[in-house]
Amino acid sequence: MNALNLIASDCQRKEPLESFNVGDTVIVNVEIKEGEKKRIQVFKGIVICFKGSGVTRNFTVRRVSHGVGVERIFPIHSPNVHSIEIVRRGRVRRAKLYYLRGRVGKAVRVKEKIV
Repeated sequence: MNALNLIASDCQRKEPLESFNVGDTVIVNVEIKEGEKKRIQVFKGIVICFKGSGVTRNFTVRRVSHGVGVERIFPIHSPNVHSIEIVRRGRVRRAKLYYLRGRVGKAVRVKEKIV
């Protein structure tokens, strides 16, 4: 078990990401490698869930692109996740927002949290 903890500590992110929750609208900048080249790809959407714990913790971001729902799962401690910017804080009462998958148009919106 001690060896697993050592490997896990090496894999974790050195600088912490900004704290965000389910329901927040975020912009995730991901480093994509295409052959020899590297570039940053932007993915903007609503965080619908967190899963896992420790090094294996990841989050799912959903957006609707050209009328089709697109979801991507990002590991929090991945070195490919360049940065995460919070656009809006959402006010939700659930830990998982899977019900947004069945909604269309303006029904997908989440209320904004007033700080």
